[in-house]
Amino acid sequence: MSHSDLQRRYDELRGLGLSLDMTRGKPCSAQLDLSAELLTTVTGDVRATDGTDCRNYGGVDGLPEAKAFFAGMVGVAPNEVVVGGNSSLSLMYDTVVRCLLHTPPGGDKPWRQLPKIRWACPVPGYDRHFGVCENLGIEMTTVPMTDDGPDMDALEPLVAADASVRGLWVVPRFSNPTGAVVSPDVVRRLARMRTAAPDFRIVWDDAYAVHVLGAEPVEIPSILAACKEAGNPDRVFLFGSTSKITFAGAGVAFMAGSEANMAWTRKHLSIQTIGPDKLNQLRHVRFLGDLAGIRAHMQRHAAILRPKFERVLSVLEEELGGSGLATWTRPRGGYFMTLWVPAGTAARVVKLAKDAGVALTPAGATYPYGKDPDDRVLRLAPSFPTVEEIEQAMRVVAACVRLAAAG
Repeated sequence: MSHSDLQRRYDELRGLGLSLDMTRGKPCSAQLDLSAELLTTVTGDVRATDGTDCRNYGGVDGLPEAKAFFAGMVGVAPNEVVVGGNSSLSLMYDTVVRCLLHTPPGGDKPWRQLPKIRWACPVPGYDRHFGVCENLGIEMTTVPMTDDGPDMDALEPLVAADASVRGLWVVPRFSNPTGAVVSPDVVRRLARMRTAAPDFRIVWDDAYAVHVLGAEPVEIPSILAACKEAGNPDRVFLFGSTSKITFAGAGVAFMAGSEANMAWTRKHLSIQTIGPDKLNQLRHVRFLGDLAGIRAHMQRHAAILRPKFERVLSVLEEELGGSGLATWTRPRGGYFMTLWVPAGTAARVVKLAKDAGVALTPAGATYPYGKDPDDRVLRLAPSFPTVEEIEQAMRVVAACVRLAAAG
């Protein structure tokens, strides 16, 4: 197409007066409706298996049945789990803050007493992880994210040589935004790699542990078991939640780790809170039941999400396939896809799309400080719009990619 033809096509789409949002991975109403029974699951019997009255104070680290439930979900022991409120991001933020204020197991001082603190960030990655570091004044350094997880050939020499690098973000299954799944080899290398920092921590954000688009679960080796086997049991803090399983704003979050890490966490939690929302924990356990129950529930989610991801792929292939202008991921689960456009054009694509009524995640959001050095990565979030809206939005995005590439 000539530049004038591309402009004409874009103007036609802009003239439709669209108002579509693909900025964040929010569940749609049909997905939230799948958990409507949660609202009536706990009525008369409000006692946990140990007799705890869930309406009262106490239970700082969660109900016994909630610990057992989440332990089964991520492959750890119940005594290695702490169950909290609705937000795993809050648990992650609080954990990093505790490391700043209080000496973590294996360390010799609180991190705030160090001359410099750095964090390894796989890219493209999750903007809210980067926001935690930026908010707390932690310097970020990037390593590439591959289809198998963080690029270990880049990460291993970095953490071995520099004691200021104290942590690493990892989304192990269906990573945000590429959908990558950490391989068994990467799990082993993360567990056994040599680190200059004695209290180096991996924040293992298993946000999409059961969020498959296909019929079968996607299993990965236990990072906690691998760290124990490698002689580094305290290396990992593991996190997850039901935020995209039940109600996004009213789910249950948890964290897991070694006995030393969890004892340290409980000690400080006992000062911070008198206890989480145990009624919400109780209703979730009763509603979801067990691992088989959660997997069946997630298949109902997949039935809603899969056509949306498929429509994104079909439009991209139809509009940009073979053009040489773009490549994209084909995730097996999670909530996001990544679109790579010609270098120097991602921000222009986002602006053009906004002007045509389609809101995309800001270009650069998948990199620390919001700066994609090549200006070519875009995150797509297909969950919230309808299939028909996705069709319209992706036609717009494709037209914007072509127009931006044409100059």
